[in-house]
Amino acid sequence: MSERAWFFASVGKQEGPFPEAQFRGLIAAGRVTPDTLVWTDGMSGWEKASDVPGLIYGGVGQPPALAAGGPLEADFGVWSLLGRILLVGIGTLLVIPAPWVAVMFYRWAIAHLRVPQRPNLTFTGQPGDIWWAFVLIGLLSYAGVVHVRYLPLILLPVQAALGWVVIKWTIGKISSDGQPLPLNFTGSVWGYIGWYLLLYVSFITIIGWAWVTTATLRWVCRNIAGTQRGVSFNGTGWQVLWRTVVYSLTCIFIIPIPWMTRWFARWYVSQFSVGTPASY
Repeated sequence: MSERAWFFASVGKQEGPFPEAQFRGLIAAGRVTPDTLVWTDGMSGWEKASDVPGLIYGGVGQPPALAAGGPLEADFGVWSLLGRILLVGIGTLLVIPAPWVAVMFYRWAIAHLRVPQRPNLTFTGQPGDIWWAFVLIGLLSYAGVVHVRYLPLILLPVQAALGWVVIKWTIGKISSDGQPLPLNFTGSVWGYIGWYLLLYVSFITIIGWAWVTTATLRWVCRNIAGTQRGVSFNGTGWQVLWRTVVYSLTCIFIIPIPWMTRWFARWYVSQFSVGTPASY
């Protein structure tokens, strides 16, 4: 089809115009479905997307190439990953630089992710978007040194709520090939706080935190909206447990830290997949 502008109707409102490439991205993301009414120059009137020849393949879904899925990959460098993690840690402790170092890390990390059929990922968030959340996270890192009984426990829900704000903001600021992706995190703040508190309590069991971690990540994935392919976390509790133990024990020797950190981070990324839900 020639490069032309497209419009579609959503909740009784017209949206557009969208260039051809961006419009096909909306189809791939699920914002435009086979039943969505669409229009472009040359059409006599609004029609269902499934009735426009060649727009939605087979009238029921995405083109085969866009429907393909698979695991994510990360081409993190050994020293670049370690250096940025240290910078984020220092910036958070200094509080004021926290928003800038966080955005710097997200931009670098997302640019080094490889997602099937989603080329050239970029992060468009700015330090001023939710600067207050990162500043509060930095301040809360000192809760343990304040001599107020039970203060760290009292602040756990606050820490969880701030984590929810960061996740929701991060997911909504991802673009591909210069086009914003219509991604959104729909999980509730109370649900996230519940998982966060459960994870904290699970450390009493010594190993139970690994299974709570996998369950939390699966819950997060289930609540990522705006993509037809779906996102899933395929790692198991045992895999999280033994890799964390190996990573922790190896890092005692200091020298292996850079290589083990990359190994650990790349494994976690590889357990996320699009279009291929795991069998839990």
